[in-house]
Amino acid sequence: MKLEDIHKFFDNPPPTYLCQELAVCYILSVLLQGESYGTELIQKLENEYPTYRLSDTVLYSAINFLEDEKAITGYWRKLEGRGRPRRMYQVTPEWQDRSQELAILWQGYIKRRINYDKDI
Repeated sequence: MKLEDIHKFFDNPPPTYLCQELAVCYILSVLLQGESYGTELIQKLENEYPTYRLSDTVLYSAINFLEDEKAITGYWRKLEGRGRPRRMYQVTPEWQDRSQELAILWQGYIKRRINYDKDI
């Protein structure tokens, strides 16, 4: 390692991977806007928040948790221009309020992180 490597690291830091708690809040924030499927959730995160990533393992662990809690439901749908059907997810009516609360936690977290990064 050289001193310039340290500067390169801070100039272009590696992506931050979401933990399951953040993933749950992120997923709900997206699904409150409309139904989505796994790959799309990952792509949206990378497009909207380029310094963040969501692994398949954490994504589907969070989805399984949300399904077990009856927070979301899933169904299969063939999307136009896609070869195979996708498992679409949506927030259940009973979880609308709780989902809003958790989505607010995600928005607050990301806002603090963005402001923190600006201050550095």
